[in-house]
Amino acid sequence: MTKILLVAACALVDRDGRILLARRPEGKSMAGLWEFPGGKMEVGETPEETIIRELREELDIETETACLAPLTFASHGYDNFHLLMPLFVCRKWEGIPRPKENQELVWVLSRDLVHYELPPADVPLAAQLRDML
Repeated sequence: MTKILLVAACALVDRDGRILLARRPEGKSMAGLWEFPGGKMEVGETPEETIIRELREELDIETETACLAPLTFASHGYDNFHLLMPLFVCRKWEGIPRPKENQELVWVLSRDLVHYELPPADVPLAAQLRDML
């Protein structure tokens, strides 16, 4: 039986239309790859609650459910699990994103997402973001 891993991710989009990517730090699986902020959903947590918590924990910013717009989702089979990941777009938050978990951050225009090595599940999400922005 395949283990399903539920993860929620967020494309933070700034006033210039750039998207925030975070580089997975050494010691984590897929270290060095760039990803959209987010993380594993905890038991009883909605995807929106996960995003709000993860943005606070990872980037020291605050947002609310009304600022999160669902865009698409990824369904991707890895060797040891199957990932199901909704992707939300957020254009409004309080604070300035700063790395709190040793990750590197970069703001990228949607057309330049192709120049960053993403986890396999994130690649089609980046293409949809590029088409949307």
